[in-house]
Amino acid sequence: MRAKPNPQKVAQVEQIRQWLSTSKGVIFTDYRGLSVAQITGLRRQLRQHQAEYHVVKNTLFRLASQGLISNNLDDILQGPTAVAFIQGDEAAVAKALSDAIRELRTLSVKGAILGGKRYDAEAVQQLAKLPPREVLIAQVVGGVQAPITGLVGTLHGILRDFVCTVQAIADKKSAQSA
Repeated sequence: MRAKPNPQKVAQVEQIRQWLSTSKGVIFTDYRGLSVAQITGLRRQLRQHQAEYHVVKNTLFRLASQGLISNNLDDILQGPTAVAFIQGDEAAVAKALSDAIRELRTLSVKGAILGGKRYDAEAVQQLAKLPPREVLIAQVVGGVQAPITGLVGTLHGILRDFVCTVQAIADKKSAQSA
């Protein structure tokens, strides 16, 4: 006969499941060595980037992620684990965690699930080096706009030369008839 599940743990699994279902991705960290004040400060920083940072029990996360995450997370879910549930820009959250790692020196990234794909800690560090989403969009728009601006300038020059040529011909003909 199976024991009845603890209602608190059932509620925790449901809460983790809700965070997972509303997240674009998750970044797993080992928070060993951080004080409560440091974790609270990190939570504040991540909230500014539309991410929630929670300490989770590995077994409860495994239960909650069934059907939502298809990857095997056994190697990531070892030891103390805190998870950043990302609703905003993934690169901004990775950068905030990278900055916290540099500052606190005890925090480390274990891996991530972004866009349904699993990434290791090194890939998360590479993601942190990307510029923010707005800058990337501006760079793409600028790259697309530059050839169009060049084309408009070229067409304007051709049209200006044509008008000047027609004006010169008209001036020449009026000078000859006078």
